[in-house]
Amino acid sequence: MFRGAREAYATVEERAAPFYGLAAALAMAVPLVVGALTGRATQGSMIALGAYLVALRAPEGPYGARARNIGGAVLVVAVGATIGGYLSGHTWLAVAVVPPVVALGGAVSWIGPTAGMAVLMTAIRPRSDDITFNGFLEFLGGLLFGAFLLLPWPARRLRPLRTALAEAAETVAEALDAVAQDIGAPDPGPLDAVDLTDPDLAAVARKPDWEERRRAAARALTAARTTYGLYRSDRGRDEPTRPERLIEALARILHETVALRALVEAARRRPPSRDWQMEAHVAIAALAARVRLLAAATETTGQTPLGTVESAAVRRLGRQSEAIRRASLAGDEDLVAAALIGQIRRSIDRIAGSVDSARRTVAGGLRIGFGPPRPLDAPHPASLWERVSTAVRTRSPSFRQISRVSLTVAIAMAIAAALKLPHGHWLTITVMLSIRGTYGETAERIVQRIGGNALGSAIAAILLALSPDQVTTALILFVCGLVAFTLRSVDAAYWGLFGTPLGLMLMDFSTPSDWTAAGERIALTTTGALMAVLAARLLWPAGYAERLPGQLTHLLSVHADLTRATAAVVEDEREQLPHDKIMAAEQATEKINEARNRLAKERVPDVERIARLRTATQAAHRVRDHLIAVGRMSREEDIDSGPVPEILDRIADQLEEAATALEDPPDAVTGDSGSRDPSDRLDDEFADLDAYLSKLARKRRAEVEEGVETDAFTPLRHALLHVSGVRYALRSLRGDVTDLVESALAASHPGEPVQDKPTRP
Repeated sequence: MFRGAREAYATVEERAAPFYGLAAALAMAVPLVVGALTGRATQGSMIALGAYLVALRAPEGPYGARARNIGGAVLVVAVGATIGGYLSGHTWLAVAVVPPVVALGGAVSWIGPTAGMAVLMTAIRPRSDDITFNGFLEFLGGLLFGAFLLLPWPARRLRPLRTALAEAAETVAEALDAVAQDIGAPDPGPLDAVDLTDPDLAAVARKPDWEERRRAAARALTAARTTYGLYRSDRGRDEPTRPERLIEALARILHETVALRALVEAARRRPPSRDWQMEAHVAIAALAARVRLLAAATETTGQTPLGTVESAAVRRLGRQSEAIRRASLAGDEDLVAAALIGQIRRSIDRIAGSVDSARRTVAGGLRIGFGPPRPLDAPHPASLWERVSTAVRTRSPSFRQISRVSLTVAIAMAIAAALKLPHGHWLTITVMLSIRGTYGETAERIVQRIGGNALGSAIAAILLALSPDQVTTALILFVCGLVAFTLRSVDAAYWGLFGTPLGLMLMDFSTPSDWTAAGERIALTTTGALMAVLAARLLWPAGYAERLPGQLTHLLSVHADLTRATAAVVEDEREQLPHDKIMAAEQATEKINEARNRLAKERVPDVERIARLRTATQAAHRVRDHLIAVGRMSREEDIDSGPVPEILDRIADQLEEAATALEDPPDAVTGDSGSRDPSDRLDDEFADLDAYLSKLARKRRAEVEEGVETDAFTPLRHALLHVSGVRYALRSLRGDVTDLVESALAASHPGEPVQDKPTRP
C-alpha cells in the first residue's frame, strides 16, 4: 500500500502543473470575489467563465507559443460567448447552431472544443439585454488568465527550451548507457524469465532495451527541434545559434552511437583473443556520464560542473586497441577482428569529439534573442478548404470522428430540448468531451469521467449547500480550481473529481442551487456516457484499417529511398545521409505505430494483424538504425567499397518491389514474376562481400610485410576498416528488411497467402 502511495506521489510530483493551476484559480476567483463584494456577481461570473474556458486549452511550449495560443483562445471565447448570448432563450436554434460549431472546432486545431464550450455554456445562461457586453466580459476573463500565466515570462522565457534540451541530452546518455551495458553482459535470459513486480528492481536487474532508448532519444531530439523552432525570430541568419549547435551535436552523438552499437555487435560475433570489452564498456559509460553532466548544466543554467575535457577511459581504450592492432599485424590476432576494434575506437573518438563540441556550446551559455511577435498560426482559407475537402473525399478517421461527435451532440441537445431538462447541458458536455477516436479510448475516458463526476457532483452539492455566502463560495472555488488545473495533466480522474465541483459552482454562482443538482448531473453524465459508447460502437468505423495498405506502401518506399541514399554515401556521391530522409522514415514508422495502437483500442481487435504491425515497426526501426550505421562508417577517404553499394541497391529493389506488390490486389501478391529471386541475387552479393573482405585482409598483411609503416593510413587500411565494419550491419539489414517486407505484406492483406517470400538469412 505504501509503495503504491509513493508511486502515486511521484507521478503527481513529476506531472503536476502548480503554477498553471494557480494562474487559473486566481483568474476565476478574483472576479468572483470582486463581483460578490460590489454586488455584481453576474458580471463577475461571466469574467470567471471566460477565464475557465481559456484555461481549458492548457497551452504548452515556450511563452511566445503560449501567448499566441491564449490569444487565439481569447478571441474564440469572445466570439463564442457572443454567439451563445444571441442563442440564449432559443433552445431549438441552439440545437441547430452548436453542432456545426463543434465540427468547426474539430476541423481547425487552434479553435478546438473551446468554441463549442463557449457557445453552449453562454447559451444556457439567462438572456441578457447587452449580449455584446457579456462577450466582452468573457474576453476580459481570458485576458486576465493570460496575464496571470504569462506574468513571469521575462525570467522563465527559456525554461521550456532548456527543459527540452536537457531531456534530449539525458535520453542520448541513456542510449549510450544501453550500448555500454550490452558489452560483456551475461545472458539476460534467466533474469528476463523472472517476473519482477518492483520497477526499481527491474531497472537495475535487467539490461536496458536498446531500441526503446534509441527511439526515446530520437523523439526527444525531435521535440527539442520543435521547441527551438517556436523560439526562432531571426530566421534570416546564416550562423546557427547555440541551442541549434547543441541539438546538432546531440544528433551526431546519437547517430554515431547507432553505428557504435552495430560495430559492437560485429565484434561480439568475431572477437579478438585479447580482452577489449572492459575498456570499451568503461569508455562508453564515461561518455554517457559526460553527456549527463551537459544535461544537468543545460537545465540548471550552468550551476553544475561540465566535467573535464579529456577522458582517461577513452585513452585507455585507445592503448588497448593499438595493442590489438599491432598483434594482428604480427600474425597473433585476426586482422578483421582487430579492424573491428579499431573501428570501435574511432567511433568512440568521434563521439568524444561531439561531446566536447557540445560542452563548449553549453559552457558559452544558451542564449537566444528577441524578435517581433509572430502572428497566430491560422491556416490559409484555401489550404484549410483543401484539407477539409480531402478529408471528406477520403472519409479520413478525423472526418469520421468529427461527424460522429457532431451528430451525437445534436442528438443530445435535441433530447435535452424536447424533455426541457433544466441541466441538460451536462448531457451535451459529457458527449462532447467523452467520444474518442476508437471504442477502447472512449470506454476508458467514460470510466474515468463517470467515477470522478459522481463523487465530484456529491462534493459540489455539499459545498453549495453549506456555503454561507458568495465570497465563501468563491474561496472554495479557488481551492477547487487550484487542485483541478494542477492535477489535470496527471490523470483525468483527478479532473473529474475536482473539476466537477468547479464547473457546477462556476455556472451556479449567481443563481441559487439545491441538492437535486448533484443527482441530476450524475444521471445526465451517465446518460451522456452511454450515448458516447453507442456512438463509438455504431456510428462509422474509425477507418484506420482501411488506410493501412497505403501507409505500409509509403513505409516501404521511404525506407527504399533511405537505402539508396546510403548507397550514395558509400559511393561518395553524398557527404552524409540527408536528415529529411531519416525523418521521413521515422515519421512513416510512427504513423504505422499509431495505427497499430488505434486498432488495439477497437472493440474486437485483430490480434494477428496488430502483432504483424508491431513486427513491421520494430523491423523498420532496426532497418533505419542499420542504414545510419552504414552511413556513419562510410565517411573515409575515397576507397573501393567492393560490392557494398550493389548490396544496398539490391535491398532497395526488394523494398520497392514489396511496395509495388502492396498496391496490387491481394490475389496478385504471389511474388512470381519469372525473374530471378531477389534473395538469390543477394546471396551472390554477400558471397562476393566475404571474398572481398578476405582479399583485403591478405593484401593488408602483404602490404605490412613489404615494409609499409603500420601506423600509415593507406587505402587498403581504410578499405579493411570500412568493409569489416559494415559487413555485419549489412547482414543484419538484410534480415530486418525481410522481416519488414513479410510483416507489411501480411498486415496489408490479412488472411491472404503471400507466396515465395524471401527467406531470412
